[in-house]
Amino acid sequence: MNKVILMGRLTRDPDIRYSQGENAMAIARYTLAVDRRFKRDGGNEQTADFISCVAFAKLAEFAERYLHQGTKLVVEGRIQTGSYTNKDGQKVYTTEVVVENCEFAESKASAGDGGSYASSRPEPVNAAGDGFMNIPDGVEDEGLPFN
Repeated sequence: MNKVILMGRLTRDPDIRYSQGENAMAIARYTLAVDRRFKRDGGNEQTADFISCVAFAKLAEFAERYLHQGTKLVVEGRIQTGSYTNKDGQKVYTTEVVVENCEFAESKASAGDGGSYASSRPEPVNAAGDGFMNIPDGVEDEGLPFN
């Protein structure tokens, strides 16, 4: 079984590209900084791992609309390895997580004023008292990220 679940923060805004051809598809690439549970002796070593992630289609469109540097996410997917030959003729090996599911790991409010995610998004103007936005009748669910 090839399954991975990660929780971390985006190191920068996702890089979004679109495939060519008749059925063009969004492709999002981003890096998650995932904290390690334990520090090694001395405490000066790296305390996070930086994991490359790639998302396709609707998950990539979700990333384009809602994800920004500092956003805390839970990502579920599978590890994929590959290789290519660079322009110098050297073989380069790659490892990345292919995202199959993605969820926010904290609310905007708990992200605090210091997080770019919390400060970069305006609050909805027609939010109900419970913090949820009212969606008018007749709006299709297709544009919502939770299908």
